[in-house]
Amino acid sequence: MLPTFVIGLREGLEAALIVGIVAAFLVAQGRRDALRQVWIGVAAAVVICVVVGVVLEIVTAELPQAGQEGLETVIGLFAVAMVTYMILWMHRHARGMKAELEGAASEALARGSARALVVMAFLAVLREGFETAVFLLAAFQASTSPLLAGGGALLGVLVAVGIGWGIYRGGVRLDMARFFRVTGVVLVIVAAGLLMTAAHTAHEAGWVNVGQQRALDLSHVVLPGTPVSSLLTGVLGIQPFPTVLEVVVWLVYAVPMLLICLWPRRRRSRPATVRSVPSGEAA
Repeated sequence: MLPTFVIGLREGLEAALIVGIVAAFLVAQGRRDALRQVWIGVAAAVVICVVVGVVLEIVTAELPQAGQEGLETVIGLFAVAMVTYMILWMHRHARGMKAELEGAASEALARGSARALVVMAFLAVLREGFETAVFLLAAFQASTSPLLAGGGALLGVLVAVGIGWGIYRGGVRLDMARFFRVTGVVLVIVAAGLLMTAAHTAHEAGWVNVGQQRALDLSHVVLPGTPVSSLLTGVLGIQPFPTVLEVVVWLVYAVPMLLICLWPRRRRSRPATVRSVPSGEAA
């Protein structure tokens, strides 16, 4: 539940921030007529992402066992690649994210049409939603309880929407740099677990046969059916008998990424605290 909650919260908040800033600018400029188009675009993007996730799940279920393992490996690697890019991008841009988005929105509105802002909101939700669909699908496949995983994702999205609405209304202050640093650490651990699981499924698919010697005996900790097993296997991707390859890929990914996330960045002159533009206030 924890990995999918963090995924839903982080991805949902990124999309909510962009949509909230776009909506605030339209209201501030007296263009409430365009808000309906923004919500239609957001809804369309959500539907497309749900359809993509459902199609991927159906395709996976229809494949033979070896094919399922292979597709799960590809999805897991793709999810890790996307979350790695997201973590690195946010590590560099979190402090100035609000100002950059406001600048882009102002420039688009200055061209005399709100259509660009509608497209911006649609693409933001589509991008984050697609990343979420792929990442959640990989997390569901690695999870021992799909029901809890789905509940965690839904709860994360709902919390993100609530925070986004609070920022849009001007009542919530959020230190974006600190928020994305903390969630980045959690996602690094989750992504390392997905990478470990991908190494396991790649072997099951017959793609990788090197490094299959048993590295550790964790059967006394990772007991099937126990809460500890669900946590270690579902969140960290740890098997009762991890192989050398699985341990190596976990360490090779997690150690440098954690250092990147936790390494302090030099402060800029722009304050890190994010505050939204309240409705009705001029930009």
